[in-house]
Amino acid sequence: MPTYVYETVPSAAQEPVDRFEVRQAFGDAPLVVHPTTGQPVRRVITGGLGVVANAKNTASSDAEPGCGPDTCQCGRFN
Repeated sequence: MPTYVYETVPSAAQEPVDRFEVRQAFGDAPLVVHPTTGQPVRRVITGGLGVVANAKNTASSDAEPGCGPDTCQCGRFN
């Protein structure tokens, strides 16, 4: 089950925001009130999708030769 981050919605500009985490199933509805205080809450979007690049695919002079259509230097695809 994923852990979601929530924060309280302040009713006044000076009111502090309380952040907390809740473990919920994917199918569970998001919380609308704090489980103990009853204050209104909203889910905070955190994290995200990262992209991983293969360092050997960089265009540098010391990179190893690539292998693919019309670029193979190992003999497997020629």
